[in-house]
Amino acid sequence: MANIKSQIKRNKQNEKRRLRNQATRSEINTLKKAAVAAAGSDQQDDSLKAALKKIDKAAAKGVMHKNKAARQKSRLVKQVTAK
Repeated sequence: MANIKSQIKRNKQNEKRRLRNQATRSEINTLKKAAVAAAGSDQQDDSLKAALKKIDKAAAKGVMHKNKAARQKSRLVKQVTAK
């Protein structure tokens, strides 16, 4: 454990961010699975739109790199339209 006040604060901030990022990544995975499951149904557009929006937000907030977000979006759209 750190002795320095600034490092203690930094550790607390890092933990908060880690948990927030973890929750966002988990939600993205859930939305991606829902979009793939809804492929071919009447809810396909809505679920795909929600997943893409969440991925974009995560990239904007710095949860994931913008190129990773673009790659995930591309693969997801490819997967959903193929079914």
